[in-house]
Amino acid sequence: MTAELVRGQNHALDRTRVEIRITAGGPVVAAVTLGDAQGRLPGAEAVAHPGAPRRTGIEVPRQAAAEHRLAVDLGALPDAVHRVSVLLALPTGIGALTTFGAAAPPSVRVTDLDGTALAGYTLTGLGAESAVVAVELYRRADAWKVRAVGQGYADGLAALLRDQGLPTAAELAAEIEEAVGRGHARAVPAPAPAAANRPDGHALPQHPAPDTANPPAADRAAAAPPAASDGHSAHAPAEHGPSVHAPSGHGPGPTAPTAEGATPTAPPAGAPVDYRHPKRRATPAPATPTSPVDAPGDPASPASPPAPSLPVAGDAAGWSMEERLYNQVWGMFEDLTRSVAAYRSASDFAESRLEQELDTALSDPRNRLGTAADAARAAARDKHAALVTQARAALDRDLAQLAAESEVVEPALPPAFARWDSPVWQAHRPAQERPMALRLGELHLPEVRDLRIPMLVRLPLERGLWIDCGPDAYAWRGPDPDRAYARRELGSALTDGPPDEAELRRLSLETAVALAARMLAVHPAGEFAVQVIDSGGTALPALAPLLETGVLPAAPVPGAQGVATVLEGLTRRVDLVQMAVRSRAADALPPDVDTADQLLIVHDFPHGFDDRAVTRLRYLADEGPAVGVHLLMVADRAQAREYGPVLDPLWRSLLRITPVPAAHLADPWVGHAWTYEPPLAPRGSQVVRQVLARVAEARRERRS
Repeated sequence: MTAELVRGQNHALDRTRVEIRITAGGPVVAAVTLGDAQGRLPGAEAVAHPGAPRRTGIEVPRQAAAEHRLAVDLGALPDAVHRVSVLLALPTGIGALTTFGAAAPPSVRVTDLDGTALAGYTLTGLGAESAVVAVELYRRADAWKVRAVGQGYADGLAALLRDQGLPTAAELAAEIEEAVGRGHARAVPAPAPAAANRPDGHALPQHPAPDTANPPAADRAAAAPPAASDGHSAHAPAEHGPSVHAPSGHGPGPTAPTAEGATPTAPPAGAPVDYRHPKRRATPAPATPTSPVDAPGDPASPASPPAPSLPVAGDAAGWSMEERLYNQVWGMFEDLTRSVAAYRSASDFAESRLEQELDTALSDPRNRLGTAADAARAAARDKHAALVTQARAALDRDLAQLAAESEVVEPALPPAFARWDSPVWQAHRPAQERPMALRLGELHLPEVRDLRIPMLVRLPLERGLWIDCGPDAYAWRGPDPDRAYARRELGSALTDGPPDEAELRRLSLETAVALAARMLAVHPAGEFAVQVIDSGGTALPALAPLLETGVLPAAPVPGAQGVATVLEGLTRRVDLVQMAVRSRAADALPPDVDTADQLLIVHDFPHGFDDRAVTRLRYLADEGPAVGVHLLMVADRAQAREYGPVLDPLWRSLLRITPVPAAHLADPWVGHAWTYEPPLAPRGSQVVRQVLARVAEARRERRS
C-alpha cells in the first residue's frame, strides 16, 4: 500500500534500491544533492544534475522534462552522506512556466524497481516558487526514511543550493541552466491534465492563490507543529508524527519543513501567501489579508474574498478518520497562529507608522501649534485607526471561519481527542487498539478566548509530564485580561487572587487523575496500568476514583519504603525489556514482568526520596518512554532546590503543564504565548468514575 505523505511527514523504507518518479505540469529540472547529517553540501561534487547526471549511487536525467525517473542506490552511497534531497527547478526559456503555482502541482513517487509505489507526495500550495526541495531520503538509526519536504524558493535554484551551504551556488546553478539548454531539444512535453495526482484517481482541486500581500512577518508561522503543544520543540519533530508535531503553508521564498535543525525563514515582503493547509483536502478559502504597507494616500482596493465553503469534520489527509481529525485539529492550530500573527504584525506596523507620522508632522517648529498641527495629528490617527480596523476585520473573518470549523470538529472527535463533557464518553467502551494521540488540554490566544484548540500529543508519549503545583503555576506571562478571564472561567475554583498552595495541589492531583483515567480509557484493556508514589500519604482523597473502581489495586505505600519498592520494580522492568528488545528475545522475559505500558504518578516529590531513588527516577524519565514506562510528576520544583543543578535535566525532560489556566506555552514559529487549560471534568460530573468503572469491568472480562 502506498503511503500518501503530507508536508513534513516521513515513512520508513524497507529497501535501498529505489526509483523516484516525478510528474509535473510542465518541463522541470530534476537534481539530487548529497548532504551530511546537517544537510550541508561539501561541494559541487555532491550534486547530481543534468550537467553531471551520475554520482555514486545516484543517476538523474540530462534534460528538463515533465516526467522524470531518478535511480537511487542508498547502499552504494558514501558513509558521509546522510541526506539525499530531490530538487525540482523551472528552467528558463523552456515552456511557459515561471512559477510552480502556474501549473498543476508536481507529484513525487518513491517506487520499487518494478514500479511498485512505496510513498508518494503531491506538492500542493506552491505559488511564486521556481525551485523546491521535494522530498529527502535520510538515515535514521542505520535505516533510511523518506520525508515530504516541499521547501520552496522564489529566488530559484541558486538560492536553494546556497541554503544547503554550497559556496559556489550561483556558478553551479548557471552550469545546470547551460546543461539544460543543451538538452532542450529532448525536453518532454507536459502531459495532458490527468486524474493521477491522487491515489483514488480523482484530480486534485486547483485553488487560486491569494492576490494580496500578507503583512510583514505574518507568515513566519509556516513550520512544524508547536513545540510547546506536544512536547517537541521546533528542533526535532516526532519521527512518527504527521506532525505535533506538520507544517503548514507554502509561502514564496524558503519556508522551513518539519525537519531536524530546520529554521523557519520569512518569505519576501510583498509576495502573496498561500493560506491553504497541506493536510487538508479541501480547505475553505480564508479571508484576504490586508497589507499595512500601502503608501500613504494610495487608495485601498482589497480583493473580495471568496465565499467560504461549509466546514466538514475530517476534512484533512489521512488513512483513517482518526488521522484526518488529528491533522485537521493541528491545521486549525496553525491557521489560528498565522491569522493572529498577521493581525499582530499589522497592528505593530500601524503603531510604528503613527509614531513616525507624528514625529514628522511635529519636527518642524512652525507646525507644532495651530490648526496645521491638529490636522496632522488627526490625519495620522485616522490612518492608524483605518489600518487597525482593516486588520481586525481580516482577523474576525478568519476567526469566524475557524469557529465554524471548531463547532463541527469538536463533536466528531473520538474519546482520546474529546473533552470530558463530550457525549462520546457516555457510550464509551474500552478501545481495541491504542489511538494515535491523546488530548492533554486546550489552548487559546488572548485575541480570541472563545475559540479553543485541542492540545493533542502523539502516543506513546515520548517524554513525561510535569504538573507544576507550586506558586509558579500561577506565574502568568500573558496579559492581565487573561487572569481575570481565567478567574471567571474557573468560578469558585479561584478567588480574586492567586490560589493558595492547598488549592493548587488539589487541582494538580485532579488533573493527574483525569489524565490517568483518559490514558486507561483509550488503551485496550490490560495493556495500560497505573502506579502511584505518594510518600506522604496525602493524595488518597484525589486517588479515590482509581481506588474505588479497582483500577489502582491498592493504596500507595507511604514513606521511603514505598518509594523504593515502586522505583525498583519499574527500573527492573525497563532493564529487562531493553535487553529483550536488543536481543530480539521478547519471549524470554520472566513471567512476573508486566509488559503493559505503565504510568507512574509521583506525588510529594522529593519527600521520601534519597539519592538512590532520585537516580532511579531520572533513569525512568530518560529510558522509560522507549519501553512503555511513562512519568507523571505532581511536584513543586522549589521544594527540590536542595538538589541544585542535579535535577535540572529531569525538569527539562518533562513537558510542564499547570493545574490552572496559564500562558506558559509558546509555539516555535512566532512565539505566541498560548494559554493552556487543564483537561478537568466539569464540576460535579461523575464521568471520570464512570469511565474508570468500565475500564475495570473490561479488565475483569479479559481475565475471565
